[in-house]
Amino acid sequence: MIEIHNAERNSFMNLMKTIHFRCLSRAHIHRWKLNGSFILPRPGSRFSLSGGNLHISHLNKEEDVGIYQCLASNSFGTIVSREASLHIAYLENFKTQRRSPVRVREGQGVVLLCGPPQHSGELTFTWIFNEYPSFVIQDTRRFVSQKTGNLYIAKVETSDVGNYTCVVTNTVTKSSVQGPPTPLVLRVDGVMGEYEPKIEVHFPEVVPVSKSSTVKLECFALGNPVPTISWRRADGASFGRKVDINKASGVLEIPYFQQEDAGVYECVAENSRGRNSAKGKLSFYAAPNLTEKPQDVQKTIDDTLVWECKASAKPKPSYRWMKNGEPLDPMEDRIQANNGVLTISSLNLADIGMYQCVAENKHGRIFANAELRVIAIAPDFSRNLLKAQTLARQGGDVLIECKPRMSPRGVISWRKGKESLREITVLDNGSLRISNVTKVDAGLYTCVARNQFGVASSAGSLVVKEATVITSPAGHLDVTVGESIVLPCQVSHDTSLDLKFTWFFNEQLIHFGSHWAYFEKVGGRSAGDIMIRNIQLRHAGKYTCAVQTKVDSVSIATDVVVRGPPGPPVDCQVTAMTETTASLSWGPAMDSHSPIHSYAIQARTPFSLGWQAVTTVPELLGGKQLSCSVIDLSPWVEYEFRVLATNGIGTGEPSKSSKKARTREMLPRATPSRVNGGGGGHSELVITWEPVPEEQQSGPGFGYVVAFRPLAAQGWMQAAVTSPDSSRYVFKNESIPPFSPYQVKVGVYNNKGEGPFSPVTTIYSAEEEPSRAPGRLRAKSVSASEAEVTWKPLAWSNNRRRILGYEVKPTRAHTKQDTAAVIRTVGNKTSVLVRDLEGSSTYYMSLRAYNSAGVGPQSIIVNVTTKKPPPSQAPVKIMWNTSNSKVILKWDQVHALENESEVTGYKVMYSQDKHSFPSVVETNTTSLELSLPVNQDYVIQIKPFSEGGEGSSSRQITIPKIAGWEISSAFPLVNLAALILTARTAL
Repeated sequence: MIEIHNAERNSFMNLMKTIHFRCLSRAHIHRWKLNGSFILPRPGSRFSLSGGNLHISHLNKEEDVGIYQCLASNSFGTIVSREASLHIAYLENFKTQRRSPVRVREGQGVVLLCGPPQHSGELTFTWIFNEYPSFVIQDTRRFVSQKTGNLYIAKVETSDVGNYTCVVTNTVTKSSVQGPPTPLVLRVDGVMGEYEPKIEVHFPEVVPVSKSSTVKLECFALGNPVPTISWRRADGASFGRKVDINKASGVLEIPYFQQEDAGVYECVAENSRGRNSAKGKLSFYAAPNLTEKPQDVQKTIDDTLVWECKASAKPKPSYRWMKNGEPLDPMEDRIQANNGVLTISSLNLADIGMYQCVAENKHGRIFANAELRVIAIAPDFSRNLLKAQTLARQGGDVLIECKPRMSPRGVISWRKGKESLREITVLDNGSLRISNVTKVDAGLYTCVARNQFGVASSAGSLVVKEATVITSPAGHLDVTVGESIVLPCQVSHDTSLDLKFTWFFNEQLIHFGSHWAYFEKVGGRSAGDIMIRNIQLRHAGKYTCAVQTKVDSVSIATDVVVRGPPGPPVDCQVTAMTETTASLSWGPAMDSHSPIHSYAIQARTPFSLGWQAVTTVPELLGGKQLSCSVIDLSPWVEYEFRVLATNGIGTGEPSKSSKKARTREMLPRATPSRVNGGGGGHSELVITWEPVPEEQQSGPGFGYVVAFRPLAAQGWMQAAVTSPDSSRYVFKNESIPPFSPYQVKVGVYNNKGEGPFSPVTTIYSAEEEPSRAPGRLRAKSVSASEAEVTWKPLAWSNNRRRILGYEVKPTRAHTKQDTAAVIRTVGNKTSVLVRDLEGSSTYYMSLRAYNSAGVGPQSIIVNVTTKKPPPSQAPVKIMWNTSNSKVILKWDQVHALENESEVTGYKVMYSQDKHSFPSVVETNTTSLELSLPVNQDYVIQIKPFSEGGEGSSSRQITIPKIAGWEISSAFPLVNLAALILTARTAL
């Protein structure tokens, strides 16, 4: 095979330089042509070859310019490269040394010719005004054409007078030459008048443009006033963003030219005297680009070759074929070349070689290479032996492949054992097919291949196995959500074959494991049963058990229907709202394979605790009911609704909630509750109530109407309270007598009007505070921390005030009175026990009566001194003994400290456990005998008491039950406690 990777290049080179043409291929031999003739490099010549590349030194523009092409050859054939065009860039000097002056009138247009010298390669042009480096700057009045090199001045001014020199630069050689200066002189015969534009620079009528190239169109006009240049497309299409219009220089530039850019373009020049235009067509062309090319191929003798070659191009390309670098001769009937398709039938060894498809149009050509090999060999099984053993199932079909390598294709025959097989099915490729296989078909089979070059054979055994049969019947299971089911897949099979069970759910493979936790394999060796635990609605569908062995595969499908609670209803909408009703509609829920028998509606407001059931019309919503009215709603409240469906399995998930909708406003219906009052300051009537909740206000602008009158009066006085959250109104008037009865009621209103009043309630106006102090105040110390205070009560009530209770204020001597806590009694009590006092301390006691108006005057002050504190030491060395049903206790005497009150006795507390309320026995000695059942545990504590109160308690002692054991009283009690090991003590 030969490939030329890079051999085409259009080159402009400097004269006397060296050029390298690359021809990269894997060929052994490379040759080059120039203008169709072979180049024969000789020692010392300017041409040399290196690795297939052609080197030319000391370029000569007469001898070396032309078309170059590389030919690469090896044992497979010859191919030619793409053509490379060589041009030698040069720029000669201007021949004329002097130019005549150009005489024009002021206001006239003028063209100064450049007349570039002989050259090769692209040129650029600039003009010098008078002397270097003063260059002519192009604007709307002056233009230098990069096509001709001429300088155009649309309207000559006096400042334009001077010498103009054309500078020509070769873009390849980078050399520049200057022409002779051209003087521009003003004529003296007057100023040129105004005239319409005259286009001097315009593009050809047809401009061919290659794909993806950049095209520049020039347009410039002479005229007075100076014309303006504009561009447009004849078809009215707008210019794309890529188009650059330089109005100052009269150039339209279109980069990356594409098919859609082709069309007629118009240049318009206009001034106040008229307009003129020039049109030209940009035609799109593209050199061929291969879209489908032939591939290397190996064929057998007498076979047919078909190669297809396609290229995109504009205009459409023509196609020709080459073989080994020469045009392919299509004179033979067996060789056909038509529109890029090459067909060669009855291939022979002479057709071997390298072929090239050439696609070309007037803008270029492209080559596609492919190698054709034609082989001729005797039959050979070395690479494709028959399978040593082919397995088949009884009753099925089997294919024994026979694929020998041979060319040309010969004759295939078969034999079983030593007998030739005649009534058999042999496929075109030589393979043997046996249908409805039986045990008799088992044996050794031999494939024999023959052609004109030889014969060969290969053999293999056919082993017949019993067919695999699924014994479980195809079925249909109907289950309920949450149940567990087993899908059976029992088989009978040839025991010499291994089974593979595969399960599919709705054609998707089931992967047993963490992601399919509901599925579990439960079958044995000949069973592929699976269990589905806690089945869900999503598990409904088609389950397929596929069983596979080395010889066959079978499958069985079971349809599983899962019934469950309905799905959520859809599209819950509020279609209408009144003051107390809402009309709803919804779409049916999925029944989950169990008919829906009812729907239920729930509502939610900003004031409700979650979703609540509501009353509907009709009251019972059947399974086909898809609309209803919700009644008993609160006016002017924003509601959301949702629908739940129920079937024989249960109630499903609720629908999405409806959009929020508000009931209409109406007159308020709810009245304030707990209307009451009383108290307050002097000459005040205080009326209180519990505010109406927002959801019961029935509309905006909610407030209260407070009505009141003296008891037995006829007319009502009224006041409006505008805040819906208010719960109190105070009417103040100096004429209100204290503690007088009033009838009151509270009504409601909103923007719709007034609603009802609450029931009438009788309250009292503000009373006067007590005017007298309680008498006969006495104080007596009860213990170190308590004192009892007694007094004579005041009259309970009269027509101006009441006594609600008394306030006792204990103040410790030598402390500020204001810091003392006040003890308040309720009702007509005449004594109070003051607690939490300090022992051995003097306290001053004062008393006042109080009511809703305040407190009365203070009584006389009495003092009392608390008793000494009780003993702080707890009883110790507690000893105990049991005898029959008695417990004998003894402890050491507790001695009071100097600042403590003397011990007057002891309290013994006992109970069956630490948490129950104890029984108490008092004694004034240090021992005690208790009669207690011996079959129970007891907890005992001992504390001293004195006139100062109870002292500190001893540790808890637990006495365990002791059945049938009597301890001798001979032992000292102090040792008994140590001998009873089961005793437990606790702090």
